[in-house]
Amino acid sequence: MEFTLSTRREGAGTVVEVAGDLDMSTTPQLRERLREVVEGGARVVVVDLAGVGFMDSSGLGALVVAYRELRERGGWLGLAGVRRSVRTVLSITSVDQVIDIFDTVHDAEAAARAA
Repeated sequence: MEFTLSTRREGAGTVVEVAGDLDMSTTPQLRERLREVVEGGARVVVVDLAGVGFMDSSGLGALVVAYRELRERGGWLGLAGVRRSVRTVLSITSVDQVIDIFDTVHDAEAAARAA
């Protein structure tokens, strides 16, 4: 599966949609996109992982860095559409205890508005 990223403004925030495997070869693209979004002023970011079937530690690291950067700026990061294989990685590393995970982008946006 080809790796793709797309970004769109939706509701109160920015959605970064990821498709393909998140590994050492693709994570730098995600890291850069998230950096651009945060530095561009976004304070509510939802990363839509519905199209991601595999994520290694480098992908995990990119999400944690973006979460920290947003928190330092008074922002919020949520993950949406997380498949079971990726959810397992988030659970084993306890990242799911820090970054909120939602079934859909809509659910994540609703939670962000309530936060």
